Amino acid sequence: MSIYVGNLSYEITQDDIREVFAEYGTVKRVHIPTDRETGRVRGFAFVEMETEAEEDKAIETLNGAMWMDRELKVNKARPREDNRKSFGGGRRNNRF
Repeated sequence: MSIYVGNLSYEITQDDIREVFAEYGTVKRVHIPTDRETGRVRGFAFVEMETEAEEDKAIETLNGAMWMDRELKVNKARPREDNRKSFGGGRRNNRF
């Protein structure tokens, strides 16, 4: 399972997040998505911790907390939904 961390500063680094979450247990992984076109941080991250109990404690404590002049939104990450619409594909040759 992983934790969603939203409303982050665009100046955030993996080390910054790791440092905050390490207070609640062992941080296994931090992923900060970036915009494909600009390479800029998108303002949210995902954190994986060693145990679910550690994740729960971090969520309980950090959700709504002020950090870097922003109110954090911290909760269990939900599976990604595929919102892309399919309009068919490939080349169609309707002449013949």
